[in-house]
Amino acid sequence: MLSQIDVLLIGKPKPFRADGTMSAMARTPVDRPVMLHKHGFAGDEVADPTVHGGADKAVHFYPAEHYPKWIAHFAAEGFVHPLLDQAGAFGENISASGLTEDSLRIGDRFRIGRALVEVAQGRQPCWKLDHHFGVHGLSGAVISSGRCGGYFRVIEEGEVAPGDRIQMVYQAEHDWTVARTFKLLIGGGHRAQGAGAQLRALAALETLADSWRGRAAKLAG
Repeated sequence: MLSQIDVLLIGKPKPFRADGTMSAMARTPVDRPVMLHKHGFAGDEVADPTVHGGADKAVHFYPAEHYPKWIAHFAAEGFVHPLLDQAGAFGENISASGLTEDSLRIGDRFRIGRALVEVAQGRQPCWKLDHHFGVHGLSGAVISSGRCGGYFRVIEEGEVAPGDRIQMVYQAEHDWTVARTFKLLIGGGHRAQGAGAQLRALAALETLADSWRGRAAKLAG
């Protein structure tokens, strides 16, 4: 699998709503190399480290292929959303084609620039996405569609730049794609008959983010 970074984005927390809530979702494209550390890109911060950031959420990627689908989604509702005019609408650090949820497995590794990263989990949307877009129910639409994007953890630190190749160097030897994992843990798949065995398997998957392994174990009972 070979792709490249279309847009690289970083940002810092900014006022998000009148009650003082902060968010770093509105990231800005950069046109220079940026050092990628174990907990994310230099200069990139999160507003609430209790739920965002950390080693398992160092880099947020979002498939560029999803943008036309979201444009069509809003068109069906009768309007054009300006946030979809350019990459970064979903708070991603990396916008690229080819990194779709059904093609990536938990534990897949990629060389990006001088850094080595590993797929750790999908991205679970929250109310901030709705507020960012000004659209009630968008997070639910992300969940139902499975167009969630995901997170890389950093195995080897290094500089990353816009236009860098994203080269797969290792493919995990199981069938737990980001899409399948997301559907089971977030999309309601855990309610299906026989899901217990799958949940236990996920809880034992060492390359899955710790928080999602814990969720799998809890849902498995």
